[in-house]
Amino acid sequence: MSKIIARIVRIAQSAIARQGSRLKDERGSAIVELGLILGLFGSPVLLGTVEVASLIYSSIEISNAAHSGAMYGMMSSTYAEDTSGIQTAAQQEATDFGAKLTVTPSIYYVCSSAIGGTQYSTQSAANSACSGAGNHALEFLSVAVSAPVTAPVQFPGLASSITVSGSSSMEVEE
Repeated sequence: MSKIIARIVRIAQSAIARQGSRLKDERGSAIVELGLILGLFGSPVLLGTVEVASLIYSSIEISNAAHSGAMYGMMSSTYAEDTSGIQTAAQQEATDFGAKLTVTPSIYYVCSSAIGGTQYSTQSAANSACSGAGNHALEFLSVAVSAPVTAPVQFPGLASSITVSGSSSMEVEE
């Protein structure tokens, strides 16, 4: 019985040795293939990730600037009319853009019963339109902010600069 087991072991060893000799020529080819694939596909994916991350960061910063300007102006009607103060508040929030940042505040009025409804450019127009018990004009401030963003990595065929914008609207406190 032990002779049979020994013979099976010898047969298995010789089969493994034959397989091993065939694989000797292919040693390291997987590493070379991995290097080629990463070189061809890894770099563009990495650069694309950097590009998208930069645009997302800029978009968040611009949206925060719009929100900051609206928060400054919503404190009272006096602050809502202070265009330079709103612009300064927005620019202090988005210091990366400097003078390239465009800040546009606008005041509008709506009826308290239909805040998502018609917008009026003057308070007198809103007062005449907002009739009925408990219905009155509300003042809102909208701040729109935009700035050109230069891509950190330039790709042929794609724009080198993209304009990113954000806006924020808030009710002005009385």
